[in-house]
Amino acid sequence: MSAHPAAVRLVREFTRRGLTVATAESLTAGLCAATIAEVPGASAVLRGGVITYATELKHNLAGVSQETLRAHGPVSAETAAEMAAGAAKACGADVGIALTGVAGPDPQDGHPVGEVFVAVCDGTGAIRVENLYEEFARRRDSGEFDGLDSAQLRAEIRQFSVKRALELASA
Repeated sequence: MSAHPAAVRLVREFTRRGLTVATAESLTAGLCAATIAEVPGASAVLRGGVITYATELKHNLAGVSQETLRAHGPVSAETAAEMAAGAAKACGADVGIALTGVAGPDPQDGHPVGEVFVAVCDGTGAIRVENLYEEFARRRDSGEFDGLDSAQLRAEIRQFSVKRALELASA
């Protein structure tokens, strides 16, 4: 199995620039960090990460404020942004990547399957966040996921989320 092209680009670019990265992952449960780790030379850039599958761990491990969780919930742009900053801080990394959302099979707290927020906090403290739901809905409506069972669809959402997070971090 070869390394994911987006992870290869990230490792190459971060190595060139002397940057390190950490992740805070909810729906992907470590898949983003594992995808980076598949790349030879990843140890030069990957510091580590936190898995914050349970909502309270977004606060306890990734530093998301209780106020943000109360006001916006665990699946939001605001939470993703704080998770990204928290991952960088917790792991002593230059860049933090965060992923939070709903992979399915069922909606969660009013959030539809495929609503995913990815965030990147760079070394300057700037944070970029993307909501991937529109892209997921476009792909779903085009029939791209026809014939997939719920487990396959869930895997597709998680893989696509990691790809976009890696691309956003490398941009």
